[in-house]
Amino acid sequence: MPFWDKLRQQLPTLQSQLLSKKNDLKSGAFRDASMAMCALVAAADGSVDPAERQRTASLITSNEVLKNFPADDLQRRFNDNVSKLTADFDFGKVSILQDIGKAKKNPDEARAVIQIGIIIGGADGNFDATEKGVVREACFALGLNPSEFEL
Repeated sequence: MPFWDKLRQQLPTLQSQLLSKKNDLKSGAFRDASMAMCALVAAADGSVDPAERQRTASLITSNEVLKNFPADDLQRRFNDNVSKLTADFDFGKVSILQDIGKAKKNPDEARAVIQIGIIIGGADGNFDATEKGVVREACFALGLNPSEFEL
């Protein structure tokens, strides 16, 4: 089965896994890492067009797990991260990966951050190689094996 078809079938499972841990995913480290991950995936190709920014913002505000945090705070953090990446992608990515790495201490949070990245990457119907690549880099920042997520 092609990767994308398999991923599409797994998205509801990823969502339900996240939802089952909603009460455990309330730390500032998880919040920061999640917004950094969303920005990294959105800007994986080096830019974020307005439609992509809107789609990602919509996914953030509709995600049940992320409703643990005020929407305006999440939006500000996402926008700040996107600004870092669009100003200088390579330098911004270093900072973003450090923020993602904040969730490394809690394995459930670390896995949830990766799951959010996969959900964001697959939201447009095409989890492309560039998006997979940045999620793979995030796995390394979190001390996780990318093969656990078939990356």
